[in-house]
Amino acid sequence: MKKLIINLLTIGLAAVALTSGQAQEINIENTINVIGQTKPIPVALSGFTGEGAEVLKFDLMVQGFSFVTPDAAQYLINGSDAGIITGSLTDKFAKRVLLSRSYNGASLRRQAHAFADEIVMAITGKPGIAQLRGTTAKIAFKAQPSGYGPGEIYIADFDGHNAQRITSDNAIVAKPAWVPGRLALFYTSYALDNPDIFYHSLTTGQRRKIAGYSGLNTSAAVSPDGAKIAMVLSKSGSANIWVCDADGTHLKQITHGDEDSSPTWSPDGAWICFATKHNERRQLAKVPAGGGPVQYIRTTGASSPTEPDWSPDGKWIAFTSQMRDFNICVVPVDGSLPPAILAEGQNPSWAPNSRTLIFNRSLGYRQTLSVLDVFTKQDKDCARATGSSSQPAWAK
Repeated sequence: MKKLIINLLTIGLAAVALTSGQAQEINIENTINVIGQTKPIPVALSGFTGEGAEVLKFDLMVQGFSFVTPDAAQYLINGSDAGIITGSLTDKFAKRVLLSRSYNGASLRRQAHAFADEIVMAITGKPGIAQLRGTTAKIAFKAQPSGYGPGEIYIADFDGHNAQRITSDNAIVAKPAWVPGRLALFYTSYALDNPDIFYHSLTTGQRRKIAGYSGLNTSAAVSPDGAKIAMVLSKSGSANIWVCDADGTHLKQITHGDEDSSPTWSPDGAWICFATKHNERRQLAKVPAGGGPVQYIRTTGASSPTEPDWSPDGKWIAFTSQMRDFNICVVPVDGSLPPAILAEGQNPSWAPNSRTLIFNRSLGYRQTLSVLDVFTKQDKDCARATGSSSQPAWAK
C-alpha cells in the first residue's frame, strides 16, 4: 500500500519553456455538426521513436487528432524521447511556434503525457485528459483472471499502464466509482457472501461497508460534491435508486419502478439519470436528486438503453444500447439530436474533457478497455492488466 500511495501522489514533473508562441484560438466544438462525424485535426509527428511516440499517438488520437505526413498536416510536432521528452509544436499555416518544452523530474511516460496535454491546450484552448491534479489521470475497473466469476478492483493510468490491484477479495466485484477530487473508491463486493457496497481509501488502504442490506446493494455513484451517494438497493422488494449521505446514513428511496439501475449524477448535483423499465421497455430517465416526478429521455434508434453516464459539462448522456450487439451511444441531454451510435462496447465513462470516453468491449472471450473520442469515433485499446477488464470509471 505504501508503494501504491507513492505511485499515486509523487509529482516531481517540471516543464521548462524554451520558447512559446501565443496559442491559436480554435474552438473545436464550433466545427462539430454531428457527433461521430467530425474530421480529426491533422498533425505530423517526427523525432519521437519509442515510448514517447507511443504515448503521444495514444493521447492525441483519443482527443480528436490524426497523424499524417508533414505535407498534409496543419501542425508539426517535433522532438525527441531519448532520455527525456523535448518537443515543439508549430502551426505550419501561421508559420509560428506555439509551444516548445523540455521535461524532467518524472518518468518518460509521464513527461510525454504532460507534453500531449500542452499540445491539446495550445491548439484547442482546452485542457487535455492525461493529467489530473498533478498526476497521470486514473481509472478504476474490475478485472477477472478467467473472464468470469471472481475478480478484483484495480486502478491504472487512463491508458491502462501502471495497473495496481486494490482488493484481495477473491469474490465477485463490480461497479467501482471514484469520489470526486479524492483518492477513494466505492464498489460492490461479494466478499461477505452478499453484494455489499464498500468505501475504500487508497491513501490508507482502509475500507468500510456502506450498504449491506438484505438483497442487492450495488452501482454506487457519488455526487459531484462528494456528500451524497446514489445506489441501487432491493431492500424494498425491487431494484430502485436510493440516496444517502457519504457515510451511509440518512437513506432515502428516490425511485419506485420495477427495474431501476445505473444511477449517474448531473454535474450540478440536481438530477440523477438512471435506466429503468417503463411500459415494458428499457428507457433512460432522470429524477430530482431529492426525489420527485420522473422524466424520460428519448433514445429513439438506440433501443434498450442502460449504464448511462452524464458528461462533466452537463450536455451529454453516454449509455450502452443493448440491440443485437452492445453499443456505446451518446445523446444530448436536451434531446436536440437523436442518439449517435459510436462503437461496439459497454459501460461508458466520461473523461473530464466531456469528449473522451473509456469503455469495455469484447476481444475474443474476454473484455478489454478502450478509449474513444466521441466526435471523431477514433478509439485505442488500453494496455491490459490481467484476464478480462470491464466496468471502467474515470477519476474526476
